[in-house]
Amino acid sequence: MSSTRRYSTPRLPSDAEPSESGLLGPIEVHAICEALGVRPTKTLGQNFVHDAGTVRRIVRDAGIGEGTQVVEVGPGLGSLTLGLLEAGAWVRAIEIDPVLARALPVTVAQRMPDAAQRLHVVNRDAVQIEGLADFGVDWDAPTHLVANLPYNVAVPLLLSMMESFPSLGYALVMVQAEVADRLAAEPGSRTYGVPSVKAAWYGNANRAGTIGRSVFWPIPNVDSALVSLRRLETPRGDTALRLATFEACDTAFSQRRKTLRAALKNWAGGADNAQELCDRAQVDSSIRGEKLGIEDYVRLGRALLEMRAEGTIPLPAQDRYAKERQAESPSA
Repeated sequence: MSSTRRYSTPRLPSDAEPSESGLLGPIEVHAICEALGVRPTKTLGQNFVHDAGTVRRIVRDAGIGEGTQVVEVGPGLGSLTLGLLEAGAWVRAIEIDPVLARALPVTVAQRMPDAAQRLHVVNRDAVQIEGLADFGVDWDAPTHLVANLPYNVAVPLLLSMMESFPSLGYALVMVQAEVADRLAAEPGSRTYGVPSVKAAWYGNANRAGTIGRSVFWPIPNVDSALVSLRRLETPRGDTALRLATFEACDTAFSQRRKTLRAALKNWAGGADNAQELCDRAQVDSSIRGEKLGIEDYVRLGRALLEMRAEGTIPLPAQDRYAKERQAESPSA
């Protein structure tokens, strides 16, 4: 039997005092969860930060200051949100959990009433946010993405935000340590793969530090790390080139241990087509995809667009980028 749960003002235990800054500590996190009837779920990747030092470190490293326009994905109880607001940021927070989305403005109003007007919460799945209009607030365009991303969807969320908001010049996100290694990996390394290439399309990704497990509740069974991504001043290309680059990358890594020619053969419509694609892109077809850098994949993307236009390489039967292609089509 279930009943509708209402948000009531969180109350701390009688022997606890709120921190002077208004940031959330372990007692506050537990108290708010209890008041809301929230049980953190693995499905939504909910692990709440309760260490003020960690929060302030992230805010500082992200370069957040007075008036900075920030997008935060998955604010949860508001630990990082409060840190961002404390630094003077204007925060657009995207929260998929309706209970937490309703509670966050109340928590901020309680703990930092002067900052309440600088917070706007959207109860949506972040991957469905496609532009400024989806926020429904008339603020300046966001310049920073700062978030504790759910581990199970960290990479698609990061890429989705960078694509949806070209104004985002810098991102600092907390992810699973293994994911951080993949995003920041260099060609030829053991952890280099599809996430590395796709992040590099947008800018320069770097591992920006380690986060201890003890700063979370519940304590995760994996290590966490920070990844920074600074957007390139000049984009690598338009949407068509991005999709072609990503498609070539996906295919090359789908059979990681094969040479590029062998990995691309079936997708390209034959070994000859795969060889011609590599020749046009000036890429050695005898090496594996893990040896190629982002510039190599961009050249493969350009060559792919040429050969598609000539009718040499068809679109795949199962086109994972069909929706984006359609959206960018002049006839759409």
